[in-house]
Amino acid sequence: MLPYISEFLGTMLLIILGDGVVANVTLNKSGMKGAGSIQITFAWGLAVMIPACIFGAASGASFNPALTLALAMDGSFAWSMVPGYILAQFAGAFVGAVIVYLLFKAQFDATKEAGTKLGVFCTAPSVPNTGLNMFSEAVGTFVLVFAIKGMANVPGLTDGLGKFIVFGIIVSIGMSLGGLTGYAINPARDLGPRFAHTVLPIHEKGSSSWGYAIVPLLGPILGALAAVALYGAIPW
Repeated sequence: MLPYISEFLGTMLLIILGDGVVANVTLNKSGMKGAGSIQITFAWGLAVMIPACIFGAASGASFNPALTLALAMDGSFAWSMVPGYILAQFAGAFVGAVIVYLLFKAQFDATKEAGTKLGVFCTAPSVPNTGLNMFSEAVGTFVLVFAIKGMANVPGLTDGLGKFIVFGIIVSIGMSLGGLTGYAINPARDLGPRFAHTVLPIHEKGSSSWGYAIVPLLGPILGALAAVALYGAIPW
């Protein structure tokens, strides 16, 4: 059970730190309101790196259904463990989002804009266009997975340095592509908190925008599968 527990706890921590920084920067009456996109981007990189350092040895630190599926597709991960990993990841993301809501309840109550509240939990496009939005998510996830696959074959790359490079990958994707769709690049990161937004008693929360949810679900999966397919086709 240790790998599944690790994926649950790791994804929960990822969301606490990742959704937490969005709440910290965007909600009214937060002490860091207005800190901006740079703080959010760096904090999301740290949100991935910190649980990866804690749980990397126990589970491989996937925390991402798209990555889990892609690694199983190319034979790097056992298919028998895929359902349990994905369930743990979505559950961890949901619980992490609930914790963020409890921590920032007063700030949610003080914020009138429904879109700002939803933005704490999940992603949205700057310009709605399902095809291009999905392409953006696919490209971002492609970069993430292709880079992770490449890191595994770099001689002398230590585990500690590898975790720091993952931080750099997440920050790079966010700074370069984040303005398009919010760079979910992880179905659990978006859909788990989106479900939490749906069921939590958030004051004047508005719609959870489930019509958009197909984008952060399919886009990352397509991008991750393309990354392992191309990586495997290259005669390294």
